[in-house]
Amino acid sequence: MTFAATVLTLYPEMFPGPLGISLAGRALGEGKWSLDARNIRDFATDKHRTVDETPAGGGAGMVLKADVLAAAIDSVATGAPILAMTPRGRPLTQARVRDLAQGLGVTVLCGRFEGFDERIFEARAIEEVSIGDYILSGGEMGALVLLDACIRLLPGVMGAASSGDDESFESGLLEYPQYTRPFEWEGRTIPEVLRSGDHARISAWRKHMAETDTRLRRPDLWERHEGARVQPPSGARRQTKDA
Repeated sequence: MTFAATVLTLYPEMFPGPLGISLAGRALGEGKWSLDARNIRDFATDKHRTVDETPAGGGAGMVLKADVLAAAIDSVATGAPILAMTPRGRPLTQARVRDLAQGLGVTVLCGRFEGFDERIFEARAIEEVSIGDYILSGGEMGALVLLDACIRLLPGVMGAASSGDDESFESGLLEYPQYTRPFEWEGRTIPEVLRSGDHARISAWRKHMAETDTRLRRPDLWERHEGARVQPPSGARRQTKDA
């Protein structure tokens, strides 16, 4: 099954961009996923191909028109989830990426200017997604991030099926530190435990380091991880009885 990616953008020439090289590019050439970048401007109906208007109520910038966006969205008949890249969306997570990668594909709507006419989200089933708490010139860079994250998880894209199992966020923790040859570099050596050949010790060390780094570097992740870890197997909340 080919993962079908459709990107709705004012700048289709930005695609595949970096997705045309390395793992993603090879997978694209092998037919493991497909890409269709469509110009939103092609769905404007006036002679000037207008895609934006001034904000209702006043203010700076321009807003993408709901009617043009709807026409572009309705042109995609894959049935795949529709995601709009916007700083107002929910943060993209590895769990959501994995869900998307297991599906038929995704349609990505890229914003520009001051964003989208809000009515498009009322009229169409669109998931608003953010890749971080910062502002970009448009949604195209976010779309590239989203697609790269999905494509690398497709069957046969990474060298081994388990290549991504120990990566950051897969277990709710940051990944443990990695080392490779040479054994000594600028007076610094590879930790002894990683040279011991004792797989139980190595596993315990990696788990400890992942937990330590997550607690120190990303206390928000650590808090969520600890909260999930102490939940009962059923996922139900523990109830306390009155004395």
